[in-house]
Amino acid sequence: MDSKGNTYGIARIATLVKNIRKEKGEGRVLLVDAGDIIQGTSLASYYASVDPITGKNGKRGPKHPMAIAMNEMRYDAAALGNHEFNYGIEVVRTFEKQCHFPLLGANALDAKTLKPAFEPYTVKCIKVPGAPDIKVGILGLTNPGIALWDKDNVSGKMTFTGLVEQAKKYVPRLRALGCDVVFLTDHSGLDGSTSWGDELPYVENASNLVAQQVPGIDAILVGHTHVDVPTYTVKNEETGEDVLLSEPYCYGYRLSVFDFELELERGCWKITGKTATTVNSNTVAEDKRITELLTADHELVVKYVNTAIGTCTAAMSTAEACWKDVPAIDFIHQVQMDAVKSGLSTADAALPLISVAACFSRTATIPAGDVTIRDVAGLYIYENTLYGKKLTGAQLKDYLEFAAKYYHQVPAGTTVDTATLTNANSFWDYMYDTAAGVSYDIDIAAAEGSRIKNLTYNGTAVADDQVFVVAVNNYRANGGSGYPHIAAAETAYSSTNQVRDLMIAYATAKGSIDPTTFAAVNWKLTQAGTAVF
Repeated sequence: MDSKGNTYGIARIATLVKNIRKEKGEGRVLLVDAGDIIQGTSLASYYASVDPITGKNGKRGPKHPMAIAMNEMRYDAAALGNHEFNYGIEVVRTFEKQCHFPLLGANALDAKTLKPAFEPYTVKCIKVPGAPDIKVGILGLTNPGIALWDKDNVSGKMTFTGLVEQAKKYVPRLRALGCDVVFLTDHSGLDGSTSWGDELPYVENASNLVAQQVPGIDAILVGHTHVDVPTYTVKNEETGEDVLLSEPYCYGYRLSVFDFELELERGCWKITGKTATTVNSNTVAEDKRITELLTADHELVVKYVNTAIGTCTAAMSTAEACWKDVPAIDFIHQVQMDAVKSGLSTADAALPLISVAACFSRTATIPAGDVTIRDVAGLYIYENTLYGKKLTGAQLKDYLEFAAKYYHQVPAGTTVDTATLTNANSFWDYMYDTAAGVSYDIDIAAAEGSRIKNLTYNGTAVADDQVFVVAVNNYRANGGSGYPHIAAAETAYSSTNQVRDLMIAYATAKGSIDPTTFAAVNWKLTQAGTAVF
């Protein structure tokens, strides 16, 4: 259940699936996923890191709860998501072996052979009494951004090409195999946008481009961007045929349902109609069998995340973190700087050290009193590791200017409404970095590119040629969100330790988190020099 009281999850999706199979017929329903299956929850993190499915200390690992649930639900296929690679290829491969269905990724290639590292497609047959089988080809495509976001895990082992490029190769193959329906499951959004600038030659959110540019596709299940798009139609530019797309939000809130009508013409099946919509999982109860299968795992993880790791002297919240410098984000900064500082060479340790980090959730809270693993996981939700990268003062200013495009321009004298202030340029919260260790103003009355004012270090203006070590997560360090300079910058420090684990270790070692020891208002929003808040 979420903070608004909405219930969701795979057990409720299972009930929806059972209802649809009962309505449509058991043999006429195919169940497909669009990826990001084994990351994003405490349950997923536990079975990747705490009691990993790959095994630990010579002991065989457990079966992943998601494999157990999806096998029980009789999934037919699933696309690889980018977050499947957050824990390394071994974890993905182990999960793949535990699944009774293929993990598809036509554009996930072996780096040496350039052949698909996973199955690119599967073909399913729908039995029709007294008529030929209906052959359904399911092609899976994942996100090229894996090459950046999980560079440390995949570099030299796997490479990722564009969705359009691989779809052009495999859709004709599925048609040649006699598929009557060609269905894609793409871990890629549908607006043609890209968050990594020119770091990669491929489009991040390319499902609409695939539909438009690759003939022979009937429908696409869309993932990655976590939005609810019940139905969306794209006309293929070569054939003029409509391609149907649907994206079912995230975390099991929704289920996309595609309906196809086919008629037999001269011995061949032809699609005569197709529709798509999304269904809310909060309209049904949990499937008892799924709940039964996962209860022990669920209770084990609940016990783990509720483990106290220390205390906090004052509550910290991210409610205003997207427009104010708050202690909760300073906590992340402090942990990152401490970790990088401990691993620098003597020469690099003499350089000024700063940190950049984003607010991943506006509802995270570190309470006063006992602090649990759950509290820290709510503040830092991703499996990011840590880097120290070298930037000059001029490059740092460029970096912060890039971050400042997160704000809509609000002219001086105009009231600032926090409800409409942020997320300009489709720049989402997780993409917006603030910095600690330097002080600066962000003038939201100024045009993009000239908003960073009064950038100082220890009270002195930052010089263009001054060199800093910047503590930054691996996602950003490898080019995630398209920040300038950082991907190409010299590395002074790197670690396989996750930032979240470093935060837990910090709290455990200190015993008590005291915001007064690290909280400082070193950045603020202004309008033509006047502080906004």
